Amino acid sequence: MKDSGKARRNFDVAIVGAGFSGLYLIYRLRRLGFTVRAFETASDIGGTWYWNRYPGARCDVESMQYSYSFDEDLQQEWNWSERFATQPEILSYAQHVAQRFDLKRDVELDTTIESAVYDEAAPSWTLTTDKGEAVSARFCVMATGCLSAARDPEIKGAETFGGEVYRTGNWPHRPVDLAGKRVGVIGTGSSAIQAIPEIAKTAGHLLVFQRTPNFSVPAKNAALSPDYVASWKDDYPALRKRAREETRSGTIYEFATKSAHAATEEEREAEYQRRWDKGGANFMHAYNDLVVDEAANRTAAEFVHRKIREIVKDARTADLLSPKDYPIFTKRICVDTDYYATFNRPNVTLVDIRTDPIDAITPGGIRTAGGHYDLDVLIYATGFDAMTGALNRIDIRGRGGRDLRSKWAHGPRAYLGLMSAGFPNLFMVTGPGSPSVLSNVITSIEQHVEFITDCIAHMREQARAEIEPDAAAEDAWVAHVGEVAAGTLLTKAASWYMGANIPGKPRVFMPYVGGVDRYRRTCNEIVAKGYEGFVFA
Repeated sequence: MKDSGKARRNFDVAIVGAGFSGLYLIYRLRRLGFTVRAFETASDIGGTWYWNRYPGARCDVESMQYSYSFDEDLQQEWNWSERFATQPEILSYAQHVAQRFDLKRDVELDTTIESAVYDEAAPSWTLTTDKGEAVSARFCVMATGCLSAARDPEIKGAETFGGEVYRTGNWPHRPVDLAGKRVGVIGTGSSAIQAIPEIAKTAGHLLVFQRTPNFSVPAKNAALSPDYVASWKDDYPALRKRAREETRSGTIYEFATKSAHAATEEEREAEYQRRWDKGGANFMHAYNDLVVDEAANRTAAEFVHRKIREIVKDARTADLLSPKDYPIFTKRICVDTDYYATFNRPNVTLVDIRTDPIDAITPGGIRTAGGHYDLDVLIYATGFDAMTGALNRIDIRGRGGRDLRSKWAHGPRAYLGLMSAGFPNLFMVTGPGSPSVLSNVITSIEQHVEFITDCIAHMREQARAEIEPDAAAEDAWVAHVGEVAAGTLLTKAASWYMGANIPGKPRVFMPYVGGVDRYRRTCNEIVAKGYEGFVFA
């Protein structure tokens, strides 16, 4: 859009996004004395927890760990009610943080950044909004989130459907009444696995259209006891330090110390059962070789297959719900409440669109090769263009006018997942090449925000105008990310980690598998060596 003609506003730092990354950036940058403004497409703060309001939406990281750790008073005063917090409670927490630190005054809501162009002469970034306003900033930080670019599949006839249409990644901010209606859900990823049991409780009939089944383990969600909360709050600083510096995920689980091969079949069965009963992603840490050894991995997958057969009464449905063409844990493990049991309900039908593919969406429902399914409501639970989608939706142009989309045409290239060579003074929070989606994302957000804000402060102290990665350092890091992933089973699944859910997207494993602890040490060493691998001007 053209410039509106208004006087251009200038800031030290412009932030794109006002989720947990954007809020912490405002807090840190303000305290360092920088002028800052965050731009947010939504009508309020909260990021993914503003948009994802679908029935059953809750976090898969335990709530006592899914929060900021930068302020001890904040940690002590906030009280979570359940083991796995619901979307409304997480959004309330974000609002509490914003209010406590008066962060909203530096956020512009209902404002989408359409382009960001670097002026080498200034040097500064010019951001253009959907309202036609141009804003200048010395530094630009993309706090756009890893799972924020929701996608619809390209299905013939989608625009002709005459009923109600909803998307889990952009659920209405009003009650949705599905009582007695014929509802179709396309997709069986994490969002669908949370939503399907809730939708089934009121829908007249629920049809689940599944192409690829996902592994899921029970959450065993429950209210938090005062004693459990106290056990965390009494030792929060030490526990947070341990999560940051000694764990691969930035989350404290019950970590294994031995191989699955070191246990007998009976011992493995008992250990898997114990963790299944305990609930949550703790299940995936039963043995220390489950993501690197196919035979070990198979023992966990077969246990879950047996559980599915025990729970789901119809043998064919149980078989369809059991993933067989990729190892368990190579896609993000789902955490559910009564997902498999929901398929025992008489009002729920599983449609296998791998063998009976969708031919078209019609005004009255969905037509597959085998017949037509009449629907009143259609729900897309079809995931996100993960990690790069939100960035690629913005026209980002760096040195010499080069655009980021072109640079990333064969896969994202970034040093530490923080910056990309050729795009000076442009930072990314939890970008590709960082632990991001393989971690407790708030732990990773805090580490990235602290790195970025400390770096900007360092540049002010040293009178540096520009920073960007050295191309050779970036190449070496991208290669390292790929090598570490190749040493695991994670590349054996057509997952959104690989971009496989987006037609035409290059198949590159995007997050860093090396672990939060190792990554953090690497970043600290780089800073100690004068920001090794970065070039200052």
